[in-house]
Amino acid sequence: MSTVYSPEEKVADRALHGPVALIAGPTASGKSDLAIELALQLHARRRDAVIINADSMQVYSDLQVVSARPTAEEMRGVPHRLFGIWDGAHACSTADWAAAAKEEVDQTHADGAIPILVGGTGLYLQTLLEGIAPIPEIANDTRSRVRSLAKDELRKNLVELDPQAMSRIGENDTQRMSRALEVVLSTGKTLGHWQKYKTGGIQQEIDLHPLIMLPEREWLYSRCNARFEWMLDNGAMDEVAKLLERQLHPDLPVMRAIGVPEIAAEMASRSVDPGASLKERGSASTRQYAKRQYTWFRNQSPAWWPRDNGEGTKNAIISRHFELLLQ
Repeated sequence: MSTVYSPEEKVADRALHGPVALIAGPTASGKSDLAIELALQLHARRRDAVIINADSMQVYSDLQVVSARPTAEEMRGVPHRLFGIWDGAHACSTADWAAAAKEEVDQTHADGAIPILVGGTGLYLQTLLEGIAPIPEIANDTRSRVRSLAKDELRKNLVELDPQAMSRIGENDTQRMSRALEVVLSTGKTLGHWQKYKTGGIQQEIDLHPLIMLPEREWLYSRCNARFEWMLDNGAMDEVAKLLERQLHPDLPVMRAIGVPEIAAEMASRSVDPGASLKERGSASTRQYAKRQYTWFRNQSPAWWPRDNGEGTKNAIISRHFELLLQ
């Protein structure tokens, strides 16, 4: 996604390119806490920082608890942008987010501060950095037809119509298979063709300092379990009840956020208290989501981006990966 610079080249390049920190990884990996600590360390060195959300669910105002959006107390005085600014009735597309994030990065640089991009939505970050392909709008009937196909049918069709895409996509990644297939069916050209013409990316305009958090999986899954239980103990049921009262279209992203379908099903069963089955189903969904994110960042992010297993203190991790930024 970006050019690799030596430390000496990075220092010389700062006059031309504004610095941007990026901390990404699966849910519950500790990236938000790390970003806040980095911002505080920058502030201690008389350099302001702004945290910019790159999580596709934390953009929605309806999902404070369910998306684990940081509270004012957790923000510790660090400015946060693009958190809770979208109404759930309106889907925030990848292009929508990338346009808003670019404005925030530009404004942060204009204010003399350092943007810190934080989140687990890899496609958001990829689009912001690389730009977006000018793919024509997909016909609704094509999208519906493709999304109704079973995994084996998806794979078979894609092997026939876009074998190059299929060679890059994991055997179980039905979301990416569906996207590639609907593009070739709707436009007559492959996804790879359109991606040659990406525009609007900021990677050539910034001095990027990235870090991917990929902690040990058992630790991560334990955190996922604890997170869902915390959600239930801190108002997730009430939050979903208010969301359901709005009677939004079930296909909207806010209605498909991890935890919303599980809690909605529990409410439909007229359970008085959330039972063990809800905790098991919600925790399982959270773990599965984290696993998909883990796989995406491990395989799709550039090889030169540092990976960290999260071992050690936040100070140690920051020293290992952001020393140049703190100079």
